[in-house]
Amino acid sequence: MEFNNLTVEISQPIATVTVNRPNVLNALNLETVGELGTAFSMLEADPNVRAIIMTGAGEKAFVAGADITEFRGKSAPAMIPFAKKGHDVARIMESMGKPIIAAVNGYALGGGCEMAMACDIRFAADTARFGQPEILLGLIPGMGGTQRLARLVGLGIARELIYGGEQISAQRAYEIGLVNRVFPLEQLIDETAKFAHKLAALPSHALKMAKLATNYGYDQSLDNGLMLETQCFAHCWSHPNLEEGVAAFLEKRKANFHQD
Repeated sequence: MEFNNLTVEISQPIATVTVNRPNVLNALNLETVGELGTAFSMLEADPNVRAIIMTGAGEKAFVAGADITEFRGKSAPAMIPFAKKGHDVARIMESMGKPIIAAVNGYALGGGCEMAMACDIRFAADTARFGQPEILLGLIPGMGGTQRLARLVGLGIARELIYGGEQISAQRAYEIGLVNRVFPLEQLIDETAKFAHKLAALPSHALKMAKLATNYGYDQSLDNGLMLETQCFAHCWSHPNLEEGVAAFLEKRKANFHQD
């Protein structure tokens, strides 16, 4: 499928989704957000794709934020669909059964930081910059930043970043838990792909259950979260890959998992 603002490359079992608007630092307009939703839904339905990388074109930006040119002259009712579309895309990313790794190659500001946070794992170039600078425009984050940032880094640090609108380095993002690993820019995509291939070789049903349990159990009470974990754990027992995994462990060989 062809997109105006994205490239989607599939090299089985990995797909790479690249926001491709480098002339505006890959800023998100409504069309791009919609294309992201279409792309991730398409990849969710592709049985040959087992892990996904999301990145931005060029070396300057992952996604530098929303395309501010779309804001001028717009009323609040006109902008609500933009925010809602961003929420919908992030929920597609979080609810799909396949892991998504953000390869943050530059600026991840505003909507870019929010899209990165909707990914399961975030790797960053040492040149990357993160932030929620909406307050500097008289706004607040509108694509989930007020909610996901606090869940990742804690309420106090989230308030500091959202209230102050400041940018932070990749190293600081790593220190507060916003990113998982930091690499030199020239190594970022290779290291991200290496990890994506590692995930793709694991049993897909178990990854799906792990994602479901962690995403949907996190905000539950401990008792409800444990109930969800038990259900996901039991689902794994009903899959033939468990028998293969146990047998391979006992026989000291590499498991030959069925990918579904």
